[in-house]
Amino acid sequence: MPPADRCPFCDYLAGLHPVTVLEQGEQVAILVTREQRGQGHVLVIPIAHRPTVIDVAPAEEQQLMNAVRRAARAIAAVYDPGGIAVWQNNGVPAHQTVPHVHFHVAGTLPEGGTRSGEVPRLDHRRDRQASQPSSLSGPAWG
Repeated sequence: MPPADRCPFCDYLAGLHPVTVLEQGEQVAILVTREQRGQGHVLVIPIAHRPTVIDVAPAEEQQLMNAVRRAARAIAAVYDPGGIAVWQNNGVPAHQTVPHVHFHVAGTLPEGGTRSGEVPRLDHRRDRQASQPSSLSGPAWG
C-alpha cells in the first residue's frame, strides 16, 4: 500500500481539506477529483476507510456500484462524451496512490481515452464553479 500518515479521502469527508462533494450517503460519497483526467472526472469512495477493493464490506459493494453507475450517467448527460472510463487500482504495483479504495469515473476526451501522467489540478478555492457544473446536481444526477 502507498504510505500515508493520514488518509486524504477520510480528511476530505471530515471537512479537514477543501473538496467538492457531489453526493454523500451513509456508505458512499462521490467527490470531484482535483486531477481532471477526463471530462467530469469524479471519485466514488466508501465512507468507511477501506484500503483496497478486497477490503470493501459486502454491504458496501452494491452501494459503490450504484454510485459508479449514477456518476457515469450524470457525466454522460452533462458532457456527452464518446465514452465513459471507469478504473480502480489496488496496491503500489497497480499505481494506487491513495490507500483508500476509490473508483475513477470520467468521460473520455474528444481524442479518446483519458489523460495520464501529470495533469493540471483544480483549485477548489478558485475553480469551485468549474469543478461543480450545476447540471451535475440536477436531474441527470438523480
